Amino acid sequence: MLNLPKNAVVTIDGLAASGKSSVAKNVARLLSVPYVSSGLLYRLVTLAALEDGIKTTDERSLLDTLDAHELRLEPRNDGNRVYLDDRDVTDECASSRVDNEVSRVAQHGLVRSWVNAQVRRLAPPFVAEGRDMGTAVFPHARAKIFLTASSKVRAERRVSERNETFENVHLAIEERDGLDADNSEPAADALQLHTDGLNLDQTVKRVLELIKQQVK
Repeated sequence: MLNLPKNAVVTIDGLAASGKSSVAKNVARLLSVPYVSSGLLYRLVTLAALEDGIKTTDERSLLDTLDAHELRLEPRNDGNRVYLDDRDVTDECASSRVDNEVSRVAQHGLVRSWVNAQVRRLAPPFVAEGRDMGTAVFPHARAKIFLTASSKVRAERRVSERNETFENVHLAIEERDGLDADNSEPAADALQLHTDGLNLDQTVKRVLELIKQQVK
């Protein structure tokens, strides 16, 4: 099994519902390093805004929400937990109402800067998953992976996690793809993996092979 250098960061980016979290979590476990989900931080900001009655299109109010609350991510090898003040809201961040607004929150440059700053404070080695990881956040990461899949396959995977119809989930993913189009491009030096036809174990195995190619 590959041993990451002590200062190494592995980034796993990808489209919405491309399996980034599940893949990153399993890759980190097999590499025996922590797993960091920046996407969960965006969801945490979104949940805080919704609970405060803030419009997700209002960047100034979103920043006020960040100032008004203690928002914290706790990285773990087996997953991440997020806290709104002292309350564990990890499960609430996976709700459909957060799904529907998180891309709008992530479009705000100052919010993205806040999220990126939280992730950069963490000490490597670790596997970082989420928006901008291989570009703005860790441009010099030792290994970069970008996951893609068709919108239909991504919807089929996500519908099992949501109490909604396939049609609604598929539509939401396509709408989110449109919102994310300007800020979800892979890093120029990232290795891309199309996961249609691959299950989770197969994807994790392939990602580990790609990481080995980049970490010498």
